Amino acid sequence: MTQENITLNKINEHKSVLRQEGAEHELVADFISENKLAKHAIQVHKFGGSSLATGKCIKRVVEIIRKNCQLNDIIVVSANGKNTDSLFAIYSLVEQSITAQATQTSDELTQAITDLAEKQAQLITEVLNANNTKQLLQLLSKDIAQLTSWLAGDIVQHHNDILAFGEVWSARLLSAILNEQVCPSNNIDARDFLVIDNEQNCAVDTAISAVQLRQRRQFGKLAVITGYISKDARGNSCTLGRNGSDYSATIIAALVAAGNVTLWTDVDGIYSADPRVVPNARKLHRLPNGIAKELGRLGNPVLHAKTLLPLINPQSEHHTHLHVASSFDPDVIGTEIGKFGQIAKQELSVTYLNDLLLAQSVSFIGETGAKAHAEFSPICMDDEKGFMVITQTQQKALSQWLASHDVEVSFKPVAIIATVGHRVAERGDIKARFKRSLKTAKPLNIVGSDNRHSVIAILPEACSIELLNTVHHEMTKDARHIGLVVVGMGNIGQRFLELLPAQLNKVYALENLHLVGLLSSKKALINNDGIDVNQATSLFVQDAQTYDTEQLISWLSHHPYDDLIVVDITPSEDFSLLYEQIFALGIHVIGANKWAASSSTEHYNNLVNTADSHNSLWLGNTTVGAGLPINYAIDDLRQSGDSISELSGIFSGTLSWLFETFDGSSKFSELLLNALAQGITEPDPREDLSGRDVQRKLLILARKAGFELALEDIDCQNLVPEALQSLSTSEFLARVDELDDYFATALTEANSKGACIRYVARFKYNETTGISAKVSLEVLPQSDAFANLTPCDNIFQINSLWYKDNPLIIRGPGAGRDVTAGGLHSDLVNICQQLAHKKNQVKIKGMN
Repeated sequence: MTQENITLNKINEHKSVLRQEGAEHELVADFISENKLAKHAIQVHKFGGSSLATGKCIKRVVEIIRKNCQLNDIIVVSANGKNTDSLFAIYSLVEQSITAQATQTSDELTQAITDLAEKQAQLITEVLNANNTKQLLQLLSKDIAQLTSWLAGDIVQHHNDILAFGEVWSARLLSAILNEQVCPSNNIDARDFLVIDNEQNCAVDTAISAVQLRQRRQFGKLAVITGYISKDARGNSCTLGRNGSDYSATIIAALVAAGNVTLWTDVDGIYSADPRVVPNARKLHRLPNGIAKELGRLGNPVLHAKTLLPLINPQSEHHTHLHVASSFDPDVIGTEIGKFGQIAKQELSVTYLNDLLLAQSVSFIGETGAKAHAEFSPICMDDEKGFMVITQTQQKALSQWLASHDVEVSFKPVAIIATVGHRVAERGDIKARFKRSLKTAKPLNIVGSDNRHSVIAILPEACSIELLNTVHHEMTKDARHIGLVVVGMGNIGQRFLELLPAQLNKVYALENLHLVGLLSSKKALINNDGIDVNQATSLFVQDAQTYDTEQLISWLSHHPYDDLIVVDITPSEDFSLLYEQIFALGIHVIGANKWAASSSTEHYNNLVNTADSHNSLWLGNTTVGAGLPINYAIDDLRQSGDSISELSGIFSGTLSWLFETFDGSSKFSELLLNALAQGITEPDPREDLSGRDVQRKLLILARKAGFELALEDIDCQNLVPEALQSLSTSEFLARVDELDDYFATALTEANSKGACIRYVARFKYNETTGISAKVSLEVLPQSDAFANLTPCDNIFQINSLWYKDNPLIIRGPGAGRDVTAGGLHSDLVNICQQLAHKKNQVKIKGMN
């Protein structure tokens, strides 16, 4: 961990020492200074009202801050819970009492103020120690007195001051609990620095606001700032509109050139439709800035319409990324908004707005139409047909504007439904599909937005839930994005990558698959925007960087895809030990690696259970038989109701070649050295001759057939004499002729019986005697199915309830880069086909 990345968790380790020395804040500040923490890019974290609604929620937020924030970061807060709604209600009661002059309203007002004060006092008492509770209750009492005074006077003058109390109390409370439990903190009222022109435009005076914010931030203290409120140039309190705290957060991020803004809310991201009414909505893990801005404009329930404006500056080289995450489930990956490549630009979503007006006028044609557009920024407009769609709140202003031009206008209630995505208005296929999905809705018009990022249908009636779900299904049914990570850049790995471009073009199931990661044992190339499959190997050589396991798991934990598939083409036991963490992240694995599938019974069962509980798929057809479909056959029989009783065969391509070729015309040692020279054996041929590889393969198949056993339950004949087993490879090869007598004798005895020798794996289950399993050299008659194979072939024999008298036999090449890479691609297609039918359940904690 670098000095710049020391988080508050690290600071807290030092705080226990600092407390003993009696100068906590000063020494923490010194510690931060010494570690140059200010060099770290500032991050802004905004917490919404629901995230701060209760004592339990606040404590959860404190833990998020502890784990994710540093002292130079900024926290922006909304009012606790429904406090702003309560203040609005209190203001409305005063208006009613002024109008009605009723004592009943006055009593109701007194009770409402009392309830608000008691609720806030209860929250303070619940989360703070006695000393801090006393201080904040005193401040709350003064605020309630001020509120009561304002309500008794000119309430219009103090309208925004009244509404500001919610955020002021929230910032004060969070800052106090941070001071008490986490780190030095100060709360800042945004009205002390944030200057806007007016509440209609909310245009920020950036120069003045930035200077005043810099003056109010205190070095070595985590700033907690009120959202939603600001001031104008005359010093009057202003608000940024309902849900304006998100806008506050991005304004502040722009003022301090923050690297990231995280909006912690009650949903875990932005979805392809409102998940409250579209159960099959997909989380959009990454959204380009322009698309997110358009979604906010067209009614997305998470994005405030103006939130992105401060972060999108074409003239600036600085780019701030925006994240949306859930404070109720902070470990779940949220949505990131920023600048991305083509994968993110392929996302589609559907949104809608009801209660709109279709305004028709000749003034909306030509030059005056352009002026009307600039003045009112309509939802959509057609300056040839002379209409625009506006909100109901704009009707009066638009009517007055047109009256000044002495022209008439007609208004008609309408709704809109829109497909949003990168430049979708320019894509004929998207527009055609959108029109087909609306055939029963009979839209009045379909227009493209000015920015070309949406196609909008104007509806004569309110958009129904049924229509929204229908359109969403048609527009997003093929939208799943799957990331592919290839681990192992050796011979088979490179062949797998060579086959990938053609596979992506011809196999429909792979349509939404993207190569995003390449790893060797020491280097990695990760690109969330995709790696060109046609240049994968050369890009890896050129751009791969060294990595460690912690970095890899961190990236896997935050990948931006609907699903991620890791293809393990390594012989590494160390990498197989990461499977449990990978499965726990909901990531799928295709393994040619035998270690995990042949590990101890306890570890293997734990892997299977972890994968099942996290809906992770684990395929390993190439662990046994290269590309031969032996795993598929066993799966199919079991899933169809069959019961397997025996598994047997020749499972090693190397041993198959040796014993099919060994006929006595040359010594066994000469044959073995010849196989080594051709690359048929492992670099140390004892790996093949030991039988351990065949033993692991038999274990894998027996487990696949539904039996629980361990490697030690399988008897294994080692063909290497004990005297040669502990030698170095070079020493063994120098004495390899010591194998000759044994194999010559075995061959002679077999030939005398008209038979042959083969290294055979056998598993048998009997209800009476139980399980027996072994791998060994056997003498077989020449008529045996295992006796006459093409050298290097594997053969698998299955006896079952259905295949009792005439066993099922699968035979073919058991090694080779083409067949093994092909087997991996078979598994890849299989997983993608399964994922095509996968439904992700949307979890909502309580969207406002």
